[in-house]
Amino acid sequence: MSRILKARRLLVPAAFAGAAGGIFYYSYRPRNIPGYDGPVVPPPIFGADGTFKLPRFPRVKSRAEQIAELKKSNTGAPDDEYDVLVIGAGATGAGVALDAATRGLRVAVVERDDFSCGTSSKSTKLVHGGVRYLEKAVWNLDYAQYELVKEALKERKYFLQTAPHLSMWLPIMLPLDSWWKAPYYWAGTKFYDLLAGSEGIESSYFLTKSKAIDAFPMLKQTDLVGALVYYDGAHNDSRMNVSIGMTAALYGATVVNHMEVTDLLKNENGKLCGATLKDKVPERDGQKTTPFSIKAKCIINCTGPFTDGVRKMDDPKCKEIVAPASGVHIILPGYYSPGKMGLIDPKTSDGRVIFFLPWQGNTIAGTTDEPAEISNNPLPDEKSIQWILNEVSHYLSPDINVRRGDVLAAWSGLRPLVKDPKAKNTESLVRNHLIDISDSGLVTCAGGKWTTYRQMAEECVDAAIQEFGLQAHKVTDAPRVSGTEAIDDGANLDGSCQTHRVRLIGAHGFSRTLFIHLIQHFGVETEVAKHLTESYGDRAWTVAALCRATDKRFPARGERISQLYPFVDGEVRYAVRHEYAQTAVDVLARRTRLAFLNAQAALEALPKIIDIMTEELKWDRKRQDVEWKETVSFLESMGLPQPMLTATRKQVEQHKLDFSTSLEYRMYSRHDKTVEEEL
Repeated sequence: MSRILKARRLLVPAAFAGAAGGIFYYSYRPRNIPGYDGPVVPPPIFGADGTFKLPRFPRVKSRAEQIAELKKSNTGAPDDEYDVLVIGAGATGAGVALDAATRGLRVAVVERDDFSCGTSSKSTKLVHGGVRYLEKAVWNLDYAQYELVKEALKERKYFLQTAPHLSMWLPIMLPLDSWWKAPYYWAGTKFYDLLAGSEGIESSYFLTKSKAIDAFPMLKQTDLVGALVYYDGAHNDSRMNVSIGMTAALYGATVVNHMEVTDLLKNENGKLCGATLKDKVPERDGQKTTPFSIKAKCIINCTGPFTDGVRKMDDPKCKEIVAPASGVHIILPGYYSPGKMGLIDPKTSDGRVIFFLPWQGNTIAGTTDEPAEISNNPLPDEKSIQWILNEVSHYLSPDINVRRGDVLAAWSGLRPLVKDPKAKNTESLVRNHLIDISDSGLVTCAGGKWTTYRQMAEECVDAAIQEFGLQAHKVTDAPRVSGTEAIDDGANLDGSCQTHRVRLIGAHGFSRTLFIHLIQHFGVETEVAKHLTESYGDRAWTVAALCRATDKRFPARGERISQLYPFVDGEVRYAVRHEYAQTAVDVLARRTRLAFLNAQAALEALPKIIDIMTEELKWDRKRQDVEWKETVSFLESMGLPQPMLTATRKQVEQHKLDFSTSLEYRMYSRHDKTVEEEL
């Protein structure tokens, strides 16, 4: 009897010890974190004969060749007709094109402006499930919200597997100003970890006040009791978008930017059978453009905020399904946040959520969420900028002066939220996606968010195949995207969706140490080498090779287009030759991110950008003037100060801009005498 009692006494502590051990093992177990694997193919090395062979990457068809492919579809030959025509080359449209192409379908995607020219380049740069959506799902017992979070967490993993060079894990701090919040937010972040399951990485954890300040020195210490840190993903949104589009082109899709759909064509039964297109590039050169028609069995509308415009092209009487909302973001100098940790304020003064994140060496803060009118390049309003600055100042140390002049760039992005007729305000709109097929056969994919673009594309292509009887088949001539004979992917392109395994351009040879090989071979600066590998992956070899040699001891290659940032001349040439860049804005905003990081630096770099593109595209003086005027106009939507909007190229090149009235000029000490002289 005594033995039984002793055994019972030991049973409880043993159970506790076992549970604690299980939790400890789960939290600290060895795991393969997506995005930190070694390269699929090794970097090039010197051969036995002493030669160094760069990777031989497969060639992407030129834009002119792609346009010729479009025109072939109207010849009447059955094999030339497209299975799918995608309108819009943002994240969703490019994703649909890649999905369809890797299923063996004949697909074309056209974009009126440029890849990622709208919403897809103006995101918060997060790849996340959405902690705030999870909170709503729990409190409102909303299963749809719960499913959205779960789906997004699964997609987050695929981001880092298919594009490790463009995405990364980011710890995000949640400051606590009272002890009662600790168990509430701890439970929330642990539930977030649990929901991520195998898609998760490091578990969330608690920081004491001293540890929180050590990790985030800019944090306000008043009322701070500690902080919780959880992990989410971050990415370079427009470069991701461009990479998806160019990968689709490698897999056989016809991909053309600056190509506008002016009309939808219907057959005698009233069903859609094609579209009329117009190339917008010749107009920039003062030339007339002749519209042409193409044939397609299925037309998919992926135009984001402009969805209803295409739907009304199909049916002028259709009801609108998109409720656009404006989200303003601002860019601050990098010293406002640690380089490797973000911050979230879940309860701002008016109940909204604000993120404060390191991005590309600077700090991004946002966002607002207001109903908006649709426009191509909406301007960030001063009220929203001031609201963000005010909220930022609330959780930063009071000795840090948050100044309006520190705003390096600001933009407003239109979120294509799916309209809920029961919603009272835009905050209550579910950012889920909707796939709709009209009576005439127009497939519309609307709503969603960046994180779930791949899942949206998969469901959209599934619906198109079922509705139109498209014949997906095995891809037997897949390109060697890595530039080697090594096996490229774990993807078996058997006609089913494989985009969760198809690595994007640049992913195969990428590793966290690739930048070292680039430095040692080309002699580029360390900051530049890291930037190139994290923006282009293994294609950094090609970009570096396109950089002009310098006459310096070091760096041996790479002329910066802005002294403040690591963007170099080779990127402009690569953008034109390999990524269909046709305008200066394409390069400044979507191939490099200079316009998003610093509007004034973008203006100062503009003459050099135009000169390099003139060499590549043979622009005349008139075209150069067009590029100058339109780029300066675009930079207004990036927060370029009003006095700079009348700047001429001559003023910029001769450094004769008058900064004396600008906020930035008046922020700094510009006395003639030094402190020692004054004393």
